[in-house]
Amino acid sequence: MHRRSVLLLLPVVATLLGSATAWAQAWPARPVHLVVPAPAGSSLDVTARLLADKLKDRWGQAVVVDNKPGAGGMLGVDAAAKAAPDGYTIAVGFNGPIAFAPFMYRKLPYDPAKELVPVVMTTLQPNVLAVSAALPVRTVKDFIALGKAKAGKMNYASVGLGSSSHLTMELLLAEAGFEATHVPYNGSPPAAMSVASGETDAVFAAAPALLSLAKTGKLRLIAVSGRQRLASMKDLPTLVESGLPNVESMIWNGLFVAAHTPDAVVQKLNADVNVVLQDPAVIASFEVQGLLPGGGSVAEFRQTVASDTQRWGAIIRKIGLQLD
Repeated sequence: MHRRSVLLLLPVVATLLGSATAWAQAWPARPVHLVVPAPAGSSLDVTARLLADKLKDRWGQAVVVDNKPGAGGMLGVDAAAKAAPDGYTIAVGFNGPIAFAPFMYRKLPYDPAKELVPVVMTTLQPNVLAVSAALPVRTVKDFIALGKAKAGKMNYASVGLGSSSHLTMELLLAEAGFEATHVPYNGSPPAAMSVASGETDAVFAAAPALLSLAKTGKLRLIAVSGRQRLASMKDLPTLVESGLPNVESMIWNGLFVAAHTPDAVVQKLNADVNVVLQDPAVIASFEVQGLLPGGGSVAEFRQTVASDTQRWGAIIRKIGLQLD
């Protein structure tokens, strides 16, 4: 009887699979919303709008960028986690609300591991350490010396509580052996402007938010947090080169959809974004901004998220960083 039941079910299963595949092939049949958990003008926003412009041409559907900054990126990510699992609401996620938040916050409005599906990495970039041009600081050594001399009176901006910007500075402070006051902002544009105006002394942020202010001499770029120098900023040393071998961080951005989104849709989205990321115009635009194009399979991105979560979870516990 069991064998007979299975045989009877096979046509039904085949029909369901065929329907799911056909539905995925027709996706998207209406506008897609790309939720950016950061303000307009931020590195995340610049990346999202470039991808949206290319994807709308590929899909023949509008790709609407929705900026939902706040709570270190958690507001925007939560919106995607709670959306219908149909691929029409996509979040541009990053380390902070995905890999860091579970270890820092006592309670999250969503569970990254259970409510979100990693689809594809979009960009990868190091943080750049920038200081106020008014400070007598030109190297990481100078920065550490000044921080120790100020004896706790230095302050630093971040792009938000629990962000890579925040954690990278906390890691540097722990390794260098001095304290500074954290001043969180809602995104990289206001954080960078606070350093340029002298309200704060320093910030770690992605390059796009810093470049124009550095060119006008309002802030000074000191080092990058990756293990290798950026091709577009060859004069900037890494923190590792500068005497801090344990201070390394990379910001990854990627697309996430709600759990239970059909795998065929996830795979189609992954494939289409991979094509866009190989566009010479996209690569050139990223390079100018100090961004490295992502790409790769769904499985590869899931592994990146898992590895980063494990690594930074241990660092957060060691630093003892806990937020409400």
